Amino acid sequence: MRSKVTIVGAGNVGATLGQRVAERDYADVVLVDVIPDMPQGKALDILESGPVLGFDSLVTGTNSYDETENSDVVAITSGIARKPGMSRDDLIRTNQGIITQVTQEIVKRSPNAILICVTNPLDAMAQLAFKVSGFPRQRVMGQAGVLDTARFRTFIAQELNVSVRDVQAFVLGGHGDTMVPLTRLSTVAGVPLPKLISADRLTQIVQRTRDGGAEIVNLLKQGSAYYAPSASVLQMIDSIILDKKMIMPCAAYLDGEYGVSGLFVGVPVKLGAGGIEEIIQLDLTDDERAMLQKSVDSVRELVGVMGI
Repeated sequence: MRSKVTIVGAGNVGATLGQRVAERDYADVVLVDVIPDMPQGKALDILESGPVLGFDSLVTGTNSYDETENSDVVAITSGIARKPGMSRDDLIRTNQGIITQVTQEIVKRSPNAILICVTNPLDAMAQLAFKVSGFPRQRVMGQAGVLDTARFRTFIAQELNVSVRDVQAFVLGGHGDTMVPLTRLSTVAGVPLPKLISADRLTQIVQRTRDGGAEIVNLLKQGSAYYAPSASVLQMIDSIILDKKMIMPCAAYLDGEYGVSGLFVGVPVKLGAGGIEEIIQLDLTDDERAMLQKSVDSVRELVGVMGI
């Protein structure tokens, strides 16, 4: 029986993700959005590419949640981006209302689903979805580290003129300025990164990774990144639906791991059919722990704004 993946929010990230999942041909896809007829139109367009690309996935667009019933995985991309003059707290409270409603609707119809949060501020929204859903922590996660790591690996591969496939890297912490790229544990074909790139240049690459989203926003002028974010969510869905048990950095609810309790933080996890099947604990240096703690404090502050 074909799996079912629901994507809430049919904007650039959601619609591109819908296309990518449909092309995998292992799941039917439901696109949900509040804008009348928009998800229906995008879903039909994706569906009509099936004969050309050779996939049989059914792609449905809807303004209702009824079609999402019995979904295996639900990716939540809905929410608003921060606008000029809008404070961070205003953004959080607006998206808090959206994510609360979405999560409630999904839980009613798909009580066994795995939730992947994509809406920013990512770590805080994952925390909210976890609280509202009442799901076990294994079935709620946030996509951030996969994207941040992809950006980091891209910049490293460009710097060294090597294949991205030979670059392995980890990024911990919250999605944003406080992310923690672990240069010490990153490698190129097994060679530690610090042996290949000078410390000063590595610092510049790390900063570009932290600013990765803003760099694209500044170039686009309107809107934000969606090709790499959607690909990153797809990798998570691949690992879950196909039970690949890939290890990748995701926002996960920590219960003592890394000395953190009761909070979603980006850490390496094993993703399989059960969701987060294991949290991988790395031995960090004092400096790395300090940077991770700074990231944890930032996420906790965002969660505090929501009052949860």
